[in-house]
Amino acid sequence: MTLCPPLRRTHDQRPHSPPDGGPPRRFRIAGADVSASIAVFLIALPLSLGIALATGAPLQAGLVAAAVGGIVAGRFGGSPLQVSGPAAGLTVVTAELIQRYGWRTTCAITVLAGLAQIGLSALRVARSALAVSPAIVHGMLAGIGATIALAQLHIVLGGTPQSSAVDNALGLPAQLAHVHPAALVISALTVGLLLLWPRLPGGTGRLLRKVPAALAAVAAATAVAALAGLAVPRVDLPSWSSHALPGLPEGPVLGIAAGVLTITLVTSVQSLLSAVAVDKLVAARADHGHGVPRSRLDRELAGQGAANVVSGALGGLPVAGVAVRSVANVSAGAVSRNSTMLHGLWIVLAALFLVPVLDLIPLAALAALVMVVGIQMVSITHIRSVTRHREVLVYAVTLSGVVLVGILEGVALGIAVATGVAMHRLTKTRITREERDGRHLVRIRGQLTFLAVPRLSRALHQLPQGARVVVELDGSFMDHAAYETLHDWQASQVRHGGEVEVTGPSGARIAEPDTTSHACCRPWTPWRNHCGEHHHPTEETRRATGHQGAAGHRPATGHRPATAHQLASGIGKFQRNTAPLVRDELARLAREGQRPSQLFLTCADSRLVTSMITSSGPGDLFTVRNVGNLVPLPGEESGDDSVAAAIEYAVEVLRVQSITVCGHSGCGAMQALMNSTPDAPQTPLRRWLRHGTPSLERMASRSHAWARISGRLPADAVEQLCLTNVVQQLEHLRAYEPVARRLAEGTLTLHGMYFHVGEAQAYLLAAPDEQHRYEDVFDQVAPSGPAEDRLTSSAEDRLATSGPAQDLTEARAS
Repeated sequence: MTLCPPLRRTHDQRPHSPPDGGPPRRFRIAGADVSASIAVFLIALPLSLGIALATGAPLQAGLVAAAVGGIVAGRFGGSPLQVSGPAAGLTVVTAELIQRYGWRTTCAITVLAGLAQIGLSALRVARSALAVSPAIVHGMLAGIGATIALAQLHIVLGGTPQSSAVDNALGLPAQLAHVHPAALVISALTVGLLLLWPRLPGGTGRLLRKVPAALAAVAAATAVAALAGLAVPRVDLPSWSSHALPGLPEGPVLGIAAGVLTITLVTSVQSLLSAVAVDKLVAARADHGHGVPRSRLDRELAGQGAANVVSGALGGLPVAGVAVRSVANVSAGAVSRNSTMLHGLWIVLAALFLVPVLDLIPLAALAALVMVVGIQMVSITHIRSVTRHREVLVYAVTLSGVVLVGILEGVALGIAVATGVAMHRLTKTRITREERDGRHLVRIRGQLTFLAVPRLSRALHQLPQGARVVVELDGSFMDHAAYETLHDWQASQVRHGGEVEVTGPSGARIAEPDTTSHACCRPWTPWRNHCGEHHHPTEETRRATGHQGAAGHRPATGHRPATAHQLASGIGKFQRNTAPLVRDELARLAREGQRPSQLFLTCADSRLVTSMITSSGPGDLFTVRNVGNLVPLPGEESGDDSVAAAIEYAVEVLRVQSITVCGHSGCGAMQALMNSTPDAPQTPLRRWLRHGTPSLERMASRSHAWARISGRLPADAVEQLCLTNVVQQLEHLRAYEPVARRLAEGTLTLHGMYFHVGEAQAYLLAAPDEQHRYEDVFDQVAPSGPAEDRLTSSAEDRLATSGPAQDLTEARAS
């Protein structure tokens, strides 16, 4: 028998690694990445043109941003499956910059914003962006979406948008009076297909839905416009030779700085939030994102910065991580950043070789596409979320600020309102009192801070001393001043014979420190460590034991010993503190019955707490305890069939999947077994311990090797017998007919376990052919402590050795 450590593989021991010096591994692209890149490309192409149209930038700038976002951000970003490119959330900002400073200066601002993002990533502040309230982010996106929708609605109707959302809203009645029929037909067709395409029924619809709705809508609108000969404005991609590149910024320094700050803020927050959302989508896939690393936000910020530098330098729009294309990438089954980079390559090829086809696209179709995207940015789900969390005011102020004033100003207003709301919640505390069924109920709504202490103290001290009081807390925060006020009043109330129960809003009891004993006492503390209970009995102790409390007085009749008080006190603490937490689970078990997965057979030693050392709960283990964790051989029970009955019930009725025999160090039964003499009187204990005689014989046999624990021999013969006894009882289990049958069927496994009480160290024993399975498990859940103690065990019970003293088995090194 050998106790072995888990085989922890190092980088030099990976079985599938190529040998050093071998040929370099070829670059390979997974088929899933290729198909995902095509799906994303088909969505990105029309969206990029539409966003460029909405900003008033050259249409080629959208293609440049899409290509750079895919290749540069895809290669250097920290979110492998996030797709970057021109984002609808940047439309308003970019349009304002172009109108104010011109296109070449806007490109320079994009470059500066990218450098700012790289600087922020070096400072490792990426996660700070996630501290912004979701209500502010959702409000910002909704405001941008509303602004986009209002502007594009004018193009849908055949007109030209104004410079601001307010002007677009005011000019809408006049635009409705002068609708361009051809543009309206194309736009209506585009919007109809965008909405109906995902809902196409039947098998044919399932095949058609593989084509992205955006591509299908724009392609259909283009075909109708071309075949019907409709006179509508179309895409006009100029020659790449005349493509505008950035120039030196021209304009007021503060205005340009504000533009850089706005681009940096919007692109960074949107990209980081999108990266977090992509991680959630990847984890929710059927493969649980196996092999896809989680996003590294600081690296993602640097990648977005590099993409903006390159995009601005090449005359492209600002770049950010975008949700629509990222969702498509994840849903299409992408497994690496290769899909994002390939989509950028397809954009480059389309921009170079598909210009004649792109020039056929009606501008009204692109405007309708972007308008729908803008409307979708005002998400009903987000509105419900902020309503549920009582942040509608923050959302509404941010949205209104973005639409009426601007993005940076709107976000600043949202942050100010969110701060005000948080301060209001901290100061708003409602305290009410009522009497019900002889109990006083004190309800506290809101956060308990020092500002509420005067009202809290006044309400509590108006209650009569010695009364039964329930304090119901409905808040997520309590500062130190409020805690001390409540705690001191509770202690005073208990001293005067009262009862105090502190609960949450659902009525579940909140466990409070035990004010009647030393601070080291807790409900789970062993009885012997309940400091001062025996020498300084509390009122509860006096009631339980009949103690009168006056010096020299004899206890009253019916005095119960201290152990009875300990048991009663422990039960009381269970009812107060633990029962509310486990009541639902135990009620479920009462309804459904027990379905344990394992029979756990261990010693009756009081130091062996099975639920603690196995991290199990109610219903997990079918536990059988006896002196010495013995399993009598079938037919040798001599009138005591309790162990055999438990085995039969667990294997045949409960259909457990495994049986574990657990021994432990310092076992008194094994000591008694070693010290027994043949002529000793046959007491019940000695008659029971005779079932351990085969373990004694096994240890003395020269056919079985002894064990080592962490490279050492057992401390003494008793520890050696404890280990040997576990293996012997596993052999006895195999002699039971139900166990043997289930083992032959492969539906039952046997395990041995050894718990060293003094070291709080558990070892798992296994047959040599099963050893690797336990090593894999313990490699993940090895107990804390020095590395040399993180060991599993294996039972090697048939070694051809010359004898235990001459041929001792060593534990293998990890």
